[in-house]
Amino acid sequence: MRRRIFRNLKPLTLASQSPRRKELLANLGLVFSVEPAKINEPPPESETPKHYALKLARLKANEVASQVKEGVVLAADTIVVYQDEILGKPQNEEDAFRMLELLSGNKHEVFTAYIIQEKSAILAENVVKTEVFFKKLTQEEIKAYLATDEPWDKAGAYAIQGLASYMVKCINGSVTNVIGLPLTEVIEDLLRLKVITYEK
Repeated sequence: MRRRIFRNLKPLTLASQSPRRKELLANLGLVFSVEPAKINEPPPESETPKHYALKLARLKANEVASQVKEGVVLAADTIVVYQDEILGKPQNEEDAFRMLELLSGNKHEVFTAYIIQEKSAILAENVVKTEVFFKKLTQEEIKAYLATDEPWDKAGAYAIQGLASYMVKCINGSVTNVIGLPLTEVIEDLLRLKVITYEK
């Protein structure tokens, strides 16, 4: 049996249905329940990408924290930004193709905002940015990737931990942030707040 690094001091609820976030936390041996937030995500207005991601994370945290009886809630939202345009989850194949053409051969940013909340009190909030550099993609490559059905529930229409990993030339920053949860910062906050501790 694999040893764990951390153990819980308080119940932890992940306010997300993302399998990537669940896997990131589970790989560290954390015990948590999953309560996906049921919100209608408002479209971006005049706020910066950083503040938009934070707004969505706050909405998710508030919705789930109002229902959880004990412990803390961890909510997060990840957005992909190319030249100030927020690239959400693609609406259809044409939209996904357009996004990947934009990212092809270029640098873009990935922002993940996360909130740690207990009842109505926000205990920690943060936004982490990672720069991602894509190789130049041919139209044939993009079409072949779209045929895998991997892009459909991913911001920016790609998954760095999946089949799109070969498209990424390099990154500047946290890879787990691009996957959906900046583990270094999240774990530091959970330790500081005494939600988790090191396994003895």
